[in-house]
Amino acid sequence: MNDTAAHTEIQPEWGGHAPRGARSVFNRIVKEGANVPLFLSQTLVSALRDVGYNHTTSAVCEHIDNAIEWGSTEVRIYFHQHSRRGGRGRPSYKFDVIVLDNGRGMDPKVLRAVMAFGGSLRYDNREGIGRYGVGMKTAALSIGPVLEVYSWQESAAFYRMMLDTESIGNDSKNLVTLPDAEFLDSLPPEIRDTLTTPEAFPRDSSDQDLLTSHPEELTERLGPSGTLIYIPDCDRLTYRSAKSLVEHATKETARIYRRQLAAGLCLYVNNRRIEPFDPTYSLPSARHGKINGLQETTSRIICTPTVDIPESEDSHVTHPVTIRLFRLPIEDWDQQPRKVLKNDLRIYDFEGISFMRSDREVHNGRHQGIVGKWSSADHWWRLEVDFPAALDEAFGVSFNKQGVRPKSYVVDLIKKTIRDELRVVREHIKRYWSQRVTEQAQPKLSEAERRATEAEAMMATLLPQPRPRTEEEQRVLDENLRTLSVMVKREGETDDQAFERVQESRYVVVFKHDEDAAFYSVETQHGRVILTLNSAHAFFDKLYKPLSEIAARAALPGAVDDGDDDESGVDPELAKRAAEALVSLQILLLTLGRTQAEMTLNNADLHPVFRTVRKTWSNNLEVMLHQG
Repeated sequence: MNDTAAHTEIQPEWGGHAPRGARSVFNRIVKEGANVPLFLSQTLVSALRDVGYNHTTSAVCEHIDNAIEWGSTEVRIYFHQHSRRGGRGRPSYKFDVIVLDNGRGMDPKVLRAVMAFGGSLRYDNREGIGRYGVGMKTAALSIGPVLEVYSWQESAAFYRMMLDTESIGNDSKNLVTLPDAEFLDSLPPEIRDTLTTPEAFPRDSSDQDLLTSHPEELTERLGPSGTLIYIPDCDRLTYRSAKSLVEHATKETARIYRRQLAAGLCLYVNNRRIEPFDPTYSLPSARHGKINGLQETTSRIICTPTVDIPESEDSHVTHPVTIRLFRLPIEDWDQQPRKVLKNDLRIYDFEGISFMRSDREVHNGRHQGIVGKWSSADHWWRLEVDFPAALDEAFGVSFNKQGVRPKSYVVDLIKKTIRDELRVVREHIKRYWSQRVTEQAQPKLSEAERRATEAEAMMATLLPQPRPRTEEEQRVLDENLRTLSVMVKREGETDDQAFERVQESRYVVVFKHDEDAAFYSVETQHGRVILTLNSAHAFFDKLYKPLSEIAARAALPGAVDDGDDDESGVDPELAKRAAEALVSLQILLLTLGRTQAEMTLNNADLHPVFRTVRKTWSNNLEVMLHQG
């Protein structure tokens, strides 16, 4: 047997779209033993197109970050739509994306260097927004196959660098190098046209503030320095219409760069200037401060603790993290029409926590590990976590700044720091909603009381009623009923109105908020059955309150006047059916109270029995409702 093992040549199994140049380089390496580069440029660049950004806006934000780092005071973003005829005679739209800034610009040597992956003048600098010198390239190539960068440090002296994935993929050299920057005395016509012509959206050109409408003034308007990112014929955009691209970018950038915008940064999307939107409602200059009809224009700061968080779990090196807890002025803003809450204040767009890194938002949303289980009432508070870039690893920030994945010890520290204050805020909001639901449901509560009172005469056993025989007995009864009416007076009622209601009704419903009480209790006074419902109990929170909210929604200002469902998807028909169901539920509870009152008339020993049953049932129900 031959001692030399036979070698079987391994054949590459390339995909159909594998770069042609990469095949040549790889075959040369395998067959001829050529030098192996650490990075195979032809395939690496193609692979980096799939790094993955959450959406087109998040990729564009990489260029805004760079503009801010380079001292820009004005940044303009363009989603330039141009069409060609598609199949079946339908126009299919294509887009160029441009990001223009008036920053310091780059000389040709620096421009060439930063076009390399990992090329950065600020690599691993933890003082600013960027760190790795990768974002500009990966962000651009994630939405289009070609990136062109123009930069200048004197008027009409433009230097251009280009990355073309197809050209790089076809390069058959082992080492792919970048050429020198190309000098131009003017920008290409397609770019000049975009900068001086209104965009397809906004449709009303009067809503667009052009850089200039006169091409001959463009060079002067571009100023002595700046940088322009040009990504032609984008093939991987989140949306296929200019309207969707612009509106999404407007909404996201207004929030992400709210602090920079409030500090004076001019940011435009398709020639429309962006105003800051602050989901914490603490910036007076943000959008919410301009809404008419608000008595309170900012949220209420509850606490601003600072916690020192280690760079790693076992590290002795810590950095301060500021946590801000805000409570929105629910008492004022909840009185606004639903359209104002949804479209202007955008209360329901944001959920939970805003993570701010170096004054730039990198993530927002719920984080159950920090704030626990989420409920609809949680739309009315905000948490802002401000951390430095030195804690990127602790907060799990990736190089493209898309979200956070904080380590467990970070989650525990933040949770411990704000737990008690957040609990108080949630309880305040819950009490408000309990009161609000009660107020909204008052007409239906009166309907339930009215029906129960009318049905009283048909009961098999009648409850005893006081029957004054003299004027003095009537006076005493009236005084007793006045005292009772003061005890059960509703929000907005006068003493006389409460007295009149108690006089007319044999049934009275009262709400209280008591964490330790049963869901309901019942007593009789002066011929009235008084049913007390506990708004702190899970039955109220899980069934009574949601049903009341749906039933009351149609009566709220602006709730369904536009014919659209609100954020809960409630339509008028459903609200009407919920109102009827609510009355039935109230009658069920009133009947339950009446039955216990009837059974204790001649047997006072049943009082402690019913109290025990109510408390035990309430406790068991609380446990079951809280499961899952």
